[in-house]
Amino acid sequence: MLNVFTLANGRLFQEEIESLEELTRFKPIWVDLESPTPEERRWVRQHFGLSIPEDAMDEDIEESARFFEEDNGELHIRSDFLIDDEDKPRSVRVAFILNQQNAELNSHGVLFSIHDEDVPVFRLLRLRARRMPGLIADAKDVLLSLFDTDAEYCADTVEDIYDELDEVSRQVLAGDVTDNMAGEVLAAIARHQDMAGRIRRNVMDTRRAVSFMMRTRMLGAEQFEDARQILRDLDSLDSHTAFLFDKINFLMDATVGFININQNKIIKIFSVASVALLPPTLIASIYGMNFQYMPELSQTWGYPAALCLMVASAVGPMLYFRKRGWLK
Repeated sequence: MLNVFTLANGRLFQEEIESLEELTRFKPIWVDLESPTPEERRWVRQHFGLSIPEDAMDEDIEESARFFEEDNGELHIRSDFLIDDEDKPRSVRVAFILNQQNAELNSHGVLFSIHDEDVPVFRLLRLRARRMPGLIADAKDVLLSLFDTDAEYCADTVEDIYDELDEVSRQVLAGDVTDNMAGEVLAAIARHQDMAGRIRRNVMDTRRAVSFMMRTRMLGAEQFEDARQILRDLDSLDSHTAFLFDKINFLMDATVGFININQNKIIKIFSVASVALLPPTLIASIYGMNFQYMPELSQTWGYPAALCLMVASAVGPMLYFRKRGWLK
């Protein structure tokens, strides 16, 4: 899918392109390619003079492979954007290309973004740019606004985790934690910890991208200040995610503690039962020796008496343990 975005009266408007002729009718500031076909890549190359690298969305982590400037003046940024999907949370790699120097090409001053799937941050920016005139002035504003919206998206995800952890806290701190409930709580905590880790990684990646833009001196004075504000927002997110990890660790330790208490209760019952069965075992052992001069062996009441004695020796300790509260 190939979408172009143009400015009209300070608002960002979107057009879906289905042919090369249609592409030539617009003068966009942003061209977004979602899972581009070879034909769409050819359109971009013919009209804008821009060749999209085949490895544009590789998973390299080295800064030199993700943030660099070509000899022809093309600025390349590869950044990750978070997708808060309940079933499959993930990050999507997006490749940005911006030509700032070669004014002879139609790509001059146009931001190109390439990615494999729809990104929520992109949808949020499109809605905001349509409703807020003057938010976007050029391609660099688009790029900064995407990173700014990504920081807000991460902040909203952190708030959602806070709300869900509050519910988990009420369940755990209520005290009566069964094994089934503990399993559900641990599964929820694991999901939140994974998401918090993804948020922190995404924040780190966005900080690197914004810092690279500031180092290249591509930003104007107002845009530079906007970039500094984005970095401050990212720093505050770091503090929130650190608190999240502390709370998650506390809830996990508390849940594991309740699991240990439940296991100790079971072990206590087995221990008490084994102690209670020791006297009958002793009596059975004595009467199983079959001594020649054991008076009870010649009595008709000897066997019933031994059975009654074994039952009494088992019930007696159990009643004592119950009275002491050891079986609760």
